Amino acid sequence: MGYNVNVDTDKCVGCGECVDVCPVEVYEIKDGKSEPVNSEECLGCESCVEVCETSAITVEEA
Repeated sequence: MGYNVNVDTDKCVGCGECVDVCPVEVYEIKDGKSEPVNSEECLGCESCVEVCETSAITVEEA
């Protein structure tokens, strides 16, 4: 089972909290915004959702 990881770039401020908290390095900051570059690695733990102060990240079962 996989997960769909989405970042709302209109809400994302590029703080990098998701990059720091993700245990499997799903995110990278590109052009000042978070981008899920390894979403296939997502464990569905939602740590990124919890630390995102702007509620820009959603993780859903695929």
